[in-house]
Amino acid sequence: MIKVNMDKAREIKKDMIRAERKPKLEELDVQFMRAVESGDTEAQATIAAQKQALRDAPADSRIDAATTPDELKLVDPVGEIDV
Repeated sequence: MIKVNMDKAREIKKDMIRAERKPKLEELDVQFMRAVESGDTEAQATIAAQKQALRDAPADSRIDAATTPDELKLVDPVGEIDV
């Protein structure tokens, strides 16, 4: 039987989330600058909230709560953020 080091698996999952969110954050940066240029404060607030949600994704409590690799695979905070 293979024993999975869940602490290490959680850190790997967090790194995967960071990599997955990077292009989304970059795209949101462009959208935010466009909103700034056009003076659209509503869009700025919406984009800022999306960016914060992406920054918070690696700290999702479901990552630490996962007790098996299969549970950990199901955690997808970046996919749940509408960008």
